[in-house]
Amino acid sequence: MLNLSNQHVPEEVWEKVPRQSRPELLRTNGSRRLSRILLVVGILFLIALFLPWRQTIYGAGSLTALTPQDRPQNVQNQIAGRIEHWNVREGQLVRKGDTLLTISEIKDEYFDPNLPERLSEQLAAKRGNVAANAAKIDATNQQLAALRTTLEVQLSSARNRVEQAENTLASDRADLVAVQNFYQTSQARLVRYEDGYKNGLFSLTDIETRRLKLQEDLAKVTAQRNKLASSQQSLANARIELSNLRAKYGQDLAKTMSDRSSAVSSQASSEGEVAALRNKIGNVMVRRGLYVVRAPQTGYIVRALKAGIGETIKEGESIATLQPEAPLLAAEMYVRAMDVPLIQRGRQVRLQFDGWPAIQFSGWPSAAVGTFGGFVSVIDVVSSGGGKYRLLVRPAQPQAGDKRWPRQLRLGSGVQGWVILDSVPVWYEVWRQLNGFPPTLDTEPDVTPVKAK
Repeated sequence: MLNLSNQHVPEEVWEKVPRQSRPELLRTNGSRRLSRILLVVGILFLIALFLPWRQTIYGAGSLTALTPQDRPQNVQNQIAGRIEHWNVREGQLVRKGDTLLTISEIKDEYFDPNLPERLSEQLAAKRGNVAANAAKIDATNQQLAALRTTLEVQLSSARNRVEQAENTLASDRADLVAVQNFYQTSQARLVRYEDGYKNGLFSLTDIETRRLKLQEDLAKVTAQRNKLASSQQSLANARIELSNLRAKYGQDLAKTMSDRSSAVSSQASSEGEVAALRNKIGNVMVRRGLYVVRAPQTGYIVRALKAGIGETIKEGESIATLQPEAPLLAAEMYVRAMDVPLIQRGRQVRLQFDGWPAIQFSGWPSAAVGTFGGFVSVIDVVSSGGGKYRLLVRPAQPQAGDKRWPRQLRLGSGVQGWVILDSVPVWYEVWRQLNGFPPTLDTEPDVTPVKAK
């Protein structure tokens, strides 16, 4: 030894050490063995870094139903009423159409037990009004037809009188022209006779005779003018009578058409009241059928939201919570926003349900114990709050050595899941986790939206 220490070991101490221990203390085989072990461990670690590692995305949530109709629902009454009798208890299985609750009426307008009969009587009266208005419309139609026929006859007669007066006026005008011509001829003859009398060709008697003739022709002209004026007055009277006839019958027609319009309006109003009464009768009959609240589908009564007898409930108020009997289960998981782009529908998922012990190896899903298989069915397109997105996972067909989802699962129980992605080396996964990077995929996921069926 180099004896660099300040402490000196006396010789007697060396003498006390057994002779067989000295070689062991000075032997160097232990350090060589440790170096070999470390070398082997290092080699194994390097080999492990190149082993395949299955990337997964972790998510947690609860069990739910795949379709909205299978999820817990609140049973609501459609009309306001007073609770008279409960026909079920909490936890009871009910079939579709079973009576849950019986209520009574609280609105005074529906208190009358003979309300449908009363409404039927009103309906019969209104139908009588409709029939009376229809008869009145028929009568006014006949009256209109008679008025139109009489008007045509009267107008035809008046037109004939006008035409006759026009013909008489034309004849009188022609006669006036004729007598005027005769008078002018008589004047010309009288002038010639007076000239001949001066020349001694005619006698005084001839002149007097011509003068008398001239006076007669003048009288005829005057009489014909008076007759022509009378004919003009007759034509004017005939035309006035025609106008009066049109006005009189036009007024009668307008009054009759007004009466008909009133009857048509009254009939339409009565028909509207008939339709309203029929609608009210139908509503009353349907309302009486709503005094019994029935189960919308088969399921279990989870909780009664209204209690007691005599309590008043409003329209559309929830009275009980119903859980459908056999819902299609799905695991509702929430994953980080940075992991959503890597998930696509159909990806395999390993699930661990609360109450079922399991051991999950994230990188080697095949080595997991107690987990159940599933696949991604729905991926929300918007976040559900907290920056996370919801996934719906459906049960997968059991593979060799796998099990179906337990029948004892209930909605709302907790679930944890791991979405299985592609395989990468262990060293890459270690490097990714140290840097906080998301998993990777070889191909871009399909983001085609699901179409409604």
